[in-house]
Amino acid sequence: MTTAQPEVPVQELDEVVIRFAGDSGDGMQLTGNQFTNTSALFGNDLATFPDYPAEIRAPVGTLFGVSGFQVRLSSNDIHTPGDKVDVLVAMNPAALKTNLSDLKEGGMLLVNTGNFGKRDLEKAHYSDNPLDDPSLEQRFQYVPLDLNEATLKAVEGSGLSNKEALRCKNLLALGLLYYTYSRSLDVTEKWLEGKFGKKPQILDANLRALRAGAMIAENSELFHTRYSVPAADLPKGTYRNIKGNEALAMGLVAGTRKADLRLFYGSYPITPASDVLHSLSRYKNYNVYTFQAEDEIAAVTSAIGASYAGALGMTGTSGPGLALKAEALGLAVMIELPLVVVNVQRAGPSTGMPTKTEQADLLQAVFGRNSEAPMPVVAAASPGDCFHAAMEAVRIAVTHMTPVMLLSDGYLGNGAEPFRLPAVSELPDIVCNKATAADADGFLPYSRNPETLARPWAIPGTPGLMHRVGGLEKEDLTGNVSYDPENHERMTLLRENKVLKVAESYGPTEVFGESSGKLLVLGWGSTYGAIRGAVQRAHSKGLSVSQVHVRNVWPLPQDLGEVMSRFDRVLVPELNRGQLCRLLRSEYLIDATSLPKVQGKPFGSEELLAHIEEILA
Repeated sequence: MTTAQPEVPVQELDEVVIRFAGDSGDGMQLTGNQFTNTSALFGNDLATFPDYPAEIRAPVGTLFGVSGFQVRLSSNDIHTPGDKVDVLVAMNPAALKTNLSDLKEGGMLLVNTGNFGKRDLEKAHYSDNPLDDPSLEQRFQYVPLDLNEATLKAVEGSGLSNKEALRCKNLLALGLLYYTYSRSLDVTEKWLEGKFGKKPQILDANLRALRAGAMIAENSELFHTRYSVPAADLPKGTYRNIKGNEALAMGLVAGTRKADLRLFYGSYPITPASDVLHSLSRYKNYNVYTFQAEDEIAAVTSAIGASYAGALGMTGTSGPGLALKAEALGLAVMIELPLVVVNVQRAGPSTGMPTKTEQADLLQAVFGRNSEAPMPVVAAASPGDCFHAAMEAVRIAVTHMTPVMLLSDGYLGNGAEPFRLPAVSELPDIVCNKATAADADGFLPYSRNPETLARPWAIPGTPGLMHRVGGLEKEDLTGNVSYDPENHERMTLLRENKVLKVAESYGPTEVFGESSGKLLVLGWGSTYGAIRGAVQRAHSKGLSVSQVHVRNVWPLPQDLGEVMSRFDRVLVPELNRGQLCRLLRSEYLIDATSLPKVQGKPFGSEELLAHIEEILA
């Protein structure tokens, strides 16, 4: 007679933050993405933070080769992937060493003891085995498991070699967490069937490992509690779990469709912007043309050529690639053609830390071209907001006949969140300023729209619209080459004022919190979520603090100075050395306080809250 296994109690949580960490070959990104997709379909609000090593294949087991994936799932509306983690899955000593300090006291520490041999410890610079430390059991819910051995047992008889079989250990770890957090295996099982359907041996091994993980957790005393995070009460609609780079590509396509234009994207692969090119290449049926150029200069000049021919030219890059495009961007400013330039920022300078995030290209975006070459700059605030920021960049480029810089960064581009797909009717209309043959009589290629100062878009081959283009200074109205000093100054001012007039199309600056008070936290780009979380926590403590987040970074909003004047202090957190803060000081002559961070990591909400409390103390 058998005794029934006692039912494990289920504890309901508002949210949980989980981090998978291991060697770059351990499949941590895949594991995290699968947990994310399952939780998204379950209905949780979520945010992710993939953290890649800079090397394509770092030496196994080394500290700089650790790959991590953090996911925060919640039953409430959230804005960041979280600060400290509730669960840490450490696949080797290097992952433990680099991530243990981020685990909350009392959190779950799941360690793969099978990778803690002498050589593994040496690679992570451990003189003694850290798992022998008794404080692990005292400080955390410590779960030591030999995932290697468990995986080999689970796939025994599959016909795979030990080396091949051990590649499934991330699926076993995923099964453990699925059971612990009351997640179904169905989503991952269907994904595995789609990926390995033509490789039945590998499919069988991965399914066995996944199911074995859930079974081990169900029958082990180490997992003495199960948890549940209920679905979030989000606005009704159709949602898609989307990464920032994917949302940005979708927004570029939507914008060109609303403008009734072809989209041409010329790009040279570079981390972390390459996925924009990959994503756009899947939209060929929407009049999208993608071109993988031989270098950054060819990429941007091909996009300028596409705009000259009547499509909307776009190009994308990251970090040092933007420097190589600078001369051609001056050409786009001179000939006044629409162009969207995507910059998914990364930590620099030079090659820097190509897989780590930073916001340090702002001044380059605003001023980084020779002479007076102004460009509007738009910055996305979240992975989902990359869609709307891309739409805004298209609108400005087409309406105002100007190149536009669209700033994202590695944190946004690789991060994911649920994105409510907007109805087509919700998207703004974008009207082109194309000249036609009917305008041929007396046509002046550099005449101006009185509201926007945009010149007409004259497509080659249109009867009667022949005109000059090129990098030499243009004569006002005719576009002929001119070396006249007064004309050069007049054209310089016209190009500058055209960009400044873009600010007239913005809506009022939104303030989260009271419209006036002791402290305004003003940010841009990917600091949005951390600032919002910090300000919400400050409100719960009764502190007088509000938030403004600037999407249109240049030209700055016309009412921003008046908004800032209503607060005693202005704090500007940035993942750089204070670039927006310098702009604010120079444009508005205010004593804004800079809060810089250049560690290749985003701000945390608790981190910002501590600074808010310090300022208000």
